[in-house]
Amino acid sequence: EKEYLMQYGDDPGTPVKNIETPQDLREQFVLTDAEVQDLAKWALEIESHYQRPMDIEWAKDGETGKLYIIQARPETVHSQVNPLHVTEYHIKDKGKCLARGEAIGRKVVTGKARLLSSPAESGKLQAGDIVVTDLTSPDWDPILKLAGGIITNKGGRTSHASIVARELGVPAVVGCGNATESIRDGVPITVSCSEGKTGFVYEGHVPFTETDIDFSSIQKPACTKVMLIAGDPDKAYTLSFYPNDGVGLMRLEFIITHAVQVHPMALIRYDAVTDQEAKNTIDKLARNYPDRATYFVDKLAQGVATIAAAFYPKVVIVRMSDFKSNEYANLVGGRDFEPKEENPMIGFRGASRYYHELYREGFRLECEAIRKVRDQMGLSNVKVMIPFCRTVEEGRKVIAQMKAFGLEQSVNGLEVYVMAEIPSNVVLAEQFAELFDGFSIGSNDLTQLTLGIDRDSALVSNLFSEQNDAAMYMIATVIQKARAAGKKIGLCGQAPSDFPEFAAFLVQQGIHSISFNPDALLKGIEHIVQAERETIPASAKHAHSGLS
Repeated sequence: EKEYLMQYGDDPGTPVKNIETPQDLREQFVLTDAEVQDLAKWALEIESHYQRPMDIEWAKDGETGKLYIIQARPETVHSQVNPLHVTEYHIKDKGKCLARGEAIGRKVVTGKARLLSSPAESGKLQAGDIVVTDLTSPDWDPILKLAGGIITNKGGRTSHASIVARELGVPAVVGCGNATESIRDGVPITVSCSEGKTGFVYEGHVPFTETDIDFSSIQKPACTKVMLIAGDPDKAYTLSFYPNDGVGLMRLEFIITHAVQVHPMALIRYDAVTDQEAKNTIDKLARNYPDRATYFVDKLAQGVATIAAAFYPKVVIVRMSDFKSNEYANLVGGRDFEPKEENPMIGFRGASRYYHELYREGFRLECEAIRKVRDQMGLSNVKVMIPFCRTVEEGRKVIAQMKAFGLEQSVNGLEVYVMAEIPSNVVLAEQFAELFDGFSIGSNDLTQLTLGIDRDSALVSNLFSEQNDAAMYMIATVIQKARAAGKKIGLCGQAPSDFPEFAAFLVQQGIHSISFNPDALLKGIEHIVQAERETIPASAKHAHSGLS
C-alpha cells in the first residue's frame, strides 16, 4: 500500500523519518520490468556465491534511481520446508462469514478471537488465540509468536502481518476493512486460507479436514501422462511439486475474472461503456498503465507467466477464453458488449467469438498476452488450445486470425490444440487433425451434446454420465482417430478419478494424457497405475506412450 515514505531527517538526532507517501507516488509501480530482472539476476548470483537460500533486501535511491543490495542473510524458514510433503485443508461447512480479506498461507485454524489495539495489551493473549487488530508493526513481533492466526483491517500481501504470518507458518487474513467491528472479542472463530487468494473468517468452530501427503512415495503411471488443471497463479508454485507431467488445461477465465476484472471490449471501446460506475472502476484499475489495452495484456500475461514459469519446462496448455456470453457480461463494462441469449451454453462462445466483429479485438489482446509470455518472457512451454470449435472452416478462421495477431502456428515451436467437445469434432476428427497439433477431450460438453442434455438442468441431470455407451463411443472414436493421425490427445475431467473403470477404459483406448483437478490427482494416478498394470503388456508400453 506504500503508506509511508522514508527520507533523511533534518537534524542529527533524527537520521531518517517516515512521511505519508504522496498519492501520485503510491500509484506508481515501484520497479520497471528491467529492474525486476536485474534484482532477480543479482539474487541468483548471491545464492550461487553462498551456495544456500538467502533472504535478500534491496533499496532504490530516490534521487538517482540506482538499485542497491543492502543486506543478505541465510533464509531459514521457507528453505526448510520439504515441497514434497504437503498438508491439504478443506472446509466442510462454511457457516456465517464475519470478515474476508487477502489470504496469507493455505491453512485453516480455529481459536478464540482476541481483539488487541496495541502490543501493550499482550497480557490478554493466550497461546493459540487469533489476533484481530487494525494493523501490525515490528513491535508486535513478540506477541504474534503466540498467535494461532492473524486478522487485520489494513495491509496487503507485503504488509508486516503477512510477512510475520509466513515466517511463523500461521494463516492470516489481511486488509479486511472492518474485522475489528464484525468480530467480537473472545468468541470462537475459524480462519480459512484454503479457498484461494481470498481468506475468510467464519463464526464458530467450522469443521475441516487436514490431509498430509508425501509426494515422494507416489508412483506415476508408466505410459499415460498425468497433468493438472490449473487457473490460479497463486497456487502454481505449490502445485508444481505435485507429481505431474505439466498442465493439460490452464483456464484463462480465473485470471480474467480476478486479476483483469474488465471485459476486454470495454477497454478497447471505452467510450461505448454506458455505466459510469464501470468507467470509474476501469479508470482506477488501468490508471498506472500507458493505455487500457496494455492493462489487459500485462495483467493476463503476468498470470499466465506465473503458472508457466512454475512448471517450466513442462508443457502448459492454455485454453483461450471460454466464458459464455452471460459470464462475459458479468465482467466490468461487459453488459454493453454481450448479446442476451436464451441458451448461452451453446451460443456465442469459444472459437466463434474469436473472428467475429463483436469480439475480434478482444481476442487480439488475448493473443498479445500469450505472445508476450512466449516471445518476451521466453516461456515457450506455453501451448494454445481453442475451445468449442464447431466446424473445420471455423478452425481455419481462428488459426488465420491468430496469425494476424502475431501468434503463428509452428513459429517458435507454437503448438495449437483444439478441444474435442462437440460431436462434429469426433465425426470430422481427421480433418481437424490436419489443422491442429493435438486434441483435448472435454468430456462434460461432449457428453451433454451427445446425449442432448443441458447439464445445468436438475430435471435431466440423472441422465448425464460420461460412462453412457454413446458418450464412451464418441470418446473412443476420437482417441482412435487422433492416434491414427499421429496427433496427441488427452482428456480433462473428474470422471477418471471418480470411476476406476472409466480410467481403465481411457488407458485401454490409448489416451496419451489425463488432466485432473489438484484434489483429484492422487486418486486419478492410483486408478491409472492400476489400469496400466491390468491392461497394458510391458512390451506394448513404449508404443502406447510414443507421443509426449
